[in-house]
Amino acid sequence: MHNFPLPDAPAATGFPRGSLVIVTLANPREKLWGAVLALLPEGLSLCGVELASFDDLLSMVKEGETVAPGVIFFPMHRIERIELDLPDGNLPSLAQRFTTRTGLDPVAVLTRPTPAQVSSPEARP
Repeated sequence: MHNFPLPDAPAATGFPRGSLVIVTLANPREKLWGAVLALLPEGLSLCGVELASFDDLLSMVKEGETVAPGVIFFPMHRIERIELDLPDGNLPSLAQRFTTRTGLDPVAVLTRPTPAQVSSPEARP
């Protein structure tokens, strides 16, 4: 099993950019896994997938398919819980499962720009 370093300590505003988290939302109730892009008083920007689609994401990445996880903003009133994706005893974290099955760093996969973002005028310096 891989030993993943813990992200830097959370900043005063919450989890730092790139932290892998599991988010529980209310109204409607949803669970997502992904990388934090920003956590502000207004809400959370996350690049990830619904927890129910995690195994599908693994399969697609393992097969070499192009994946474009959703970049989503959730207003703070919908956020019920945010937890770091950490191992639980002998159970690996989702990030560890991702790396074991795909050989890739989940943060790099979730935060890399898509071809559309790279070619857009806003993405250019």
